[in-house]
Amino acid sequence: MNIALIGASGFVGSALLAEALRRGHTVRALVSQPQKLTPAAGLDARKTDVQDTAALSAQLTGVDAVVSAFSGHAQPDVYDYYVRGMRSIVAAARQARVPRLLVVGGAGSLYVAPGVQLVDTPEFPPQWKGSAEGARAALDLLRAENALDWALLSPSAYLVPGERTGKFRLGKDDLIVDANGDSRISVEDYAVAMIDELEKPAHSRERFTVGY
Repeated sequence: MNIALIGASGFVGSALLAEALRRGHTVRALVSQPQKLTPAAGLDARKTDVQDTAALSAQLTGVDAVVSAFSGHAQPDVYDYYVRGMRSIVAAARQARVPRLLVVGGAGSLYVAPGVQLVDTPEFPPQWKGSAEGARAALDLLRAENALDWALLSPSAYLVPGERTGKFRLGKDDLIVDANGDSRISVEDYAVAMIDELEKPAHSRERFTVGY
């Protein structure tokens, strides 16, 4: 497939890029600093500004799908930057008439008890609150979107560097925990789950999650 990958040089984006190229897809990597990416067969790195909706729309034109690993972690106001960026991505994807939009989501909006989301628990780390609330707002934005065929993949509570095992569980809106009560997934297996969804769509216009 010919895909556009927004944020291909970030923590999650780089894992998604590696997995997509590994499977033989052609990737139009849209990043703020293309020089950070190592040239590779099937990779077309382009400088982008996510907040420039018109320019982004032009860059998304003609692809089979868009995968967004957009993140605002490095910004002073993470929530505002992330929400504005996601609004721009959704608008650009709509204008470019992309067939499918896949989005890297957060774990904070997953439920840990009836009516209780992870981000609202006392134990949730305050340093991740802004990005988690931004990711929750992005999910609400997508759920209100009527034109796009989208899917959002939330990771487990701990998304960490590790191994590509290809063995994990999928869920919908509840946090996945293992037999010890831990909630984790390697970024490599997260990428496997996302590219699986790209190749064989199973979650149209809904959020799903992955964990061990």
